Amino acid sequence: MSVCIVTGSAGLIGAEASRFFADRGLDVVGIDNDMRRVFFGAEASTAWARAKLEREVPSYRHADVDIRDKDAVEAIFKRYGKNIAVVLHTAAQPSHDWAARDPFTDFSVNANGTLNLLEMTRRHAPEAVFIFTSTNKVYGDRPNVLPLVEEATRWELRDHPFAADGIDETMSIDATLHSLFGASKAAADIMVQEYGRYFGLRTACFRGGCLTGSGHSGTELHGFLAYLVQCAITDKPYTVFGYKGKQVRDNIHSADLVNAFWHFFQAPRVAEVYNIGGGRHANCSMLEAIAMCERLTGRPMRWSYSETNRTGDHIWWISDIRRFEGHFPGWRLRYDIGAIVGEIHAGLAARLRA
Repeated sequence: MSVCIVTGSAGLIGAEASRFFADRGLDVVGIDNDMRRVFFGAEASTAWARAKLEREVPSYRHADVDIRDKDAVEAIFKRYGKNIAVVLHTAAQPSHDWAARDPFTDFSVNANGTLNLLEMTRRHAPEAVFIFTSTNKVYGDRPNVLPLVEEATRWELRDHPFAADGIDETMSIDATLHSLFGASKAAADIMVQEYGRYFGLRTACFRGGCLTGSGHSGTELHGFLAYLVQCAITDKPYTVFGYKGKQVRDNIHSADLVNAFWHFFQAPRVAEVYNIGGGRHANCSMLEAIAMCERLTGRPMRWSYSETNRTGDHIWWISDIRRFEGHFPGWRLRYDIGAIVGEIHAGLAARLRA
């Protein structure tokens, strides 16, 4: 019996990973206590995704456990021990703004929770692969010093080494404004690397941009595309924060990201770090995303503009994914930005009807 531990198993990436790894013959143990509902309210609850997993995935077992509870986490790792083949750590407090409201909870979930999982892996399943869903926010707002050029619908990078393929892993994380969320995730990211270098665990940090897909329980504070599409469908007002609405994000579909996890699991390395996202293949500005939503719904969105940008937010982010592609040439992005937005629209419309 090979066991896959998935934290945040009812979330966007966790649910996708639970299905993917179960389909490939692993028994999946999901750890999730619906903290997303605590962070963002009932509309962001992932209870529906948990119920769907328990109903549709025979090899899925759920543990209603908080990753900050060291004893409860250890009990799970003791139970499965060396049968644990892989730990997929996708649980997090994911919002800049929420972190500033409650720094203690943010840090305890993102940093201390990650430490609990690493240490239990080291104690009870040292041969397991440990994959951490990190974030590009570990770079803080350093990308904002790039020589960006304003175009009609977006900021763009020209005449710079990052222009062709995006930002790579050589960007420094020092001397920059991170937001408290970025700082707690950076602490976790570095700890994951250290458990690789110091103890020899086979770990990887995947520093994602916007992770998305139809399984996202989007809300204003987290889930850019999913929440935008939700507002478009329901005719709910949407606010764009700063940068003239021309800020650029690359977007990676949850299925493409989880497939990257699978490739790493098949040929793991020690203490790896990968920028991962849609790259030049799948990206858009806020204005461009709004236009796509309007085309899908056939009506204008009700949106307004605030001059105040979110603290530590990026003006332009496109991931250079060539490092991961070089290590795992069999992996390819399948979803472009049009396919992503179209799928989110179809999935959300069906859920709202239900």
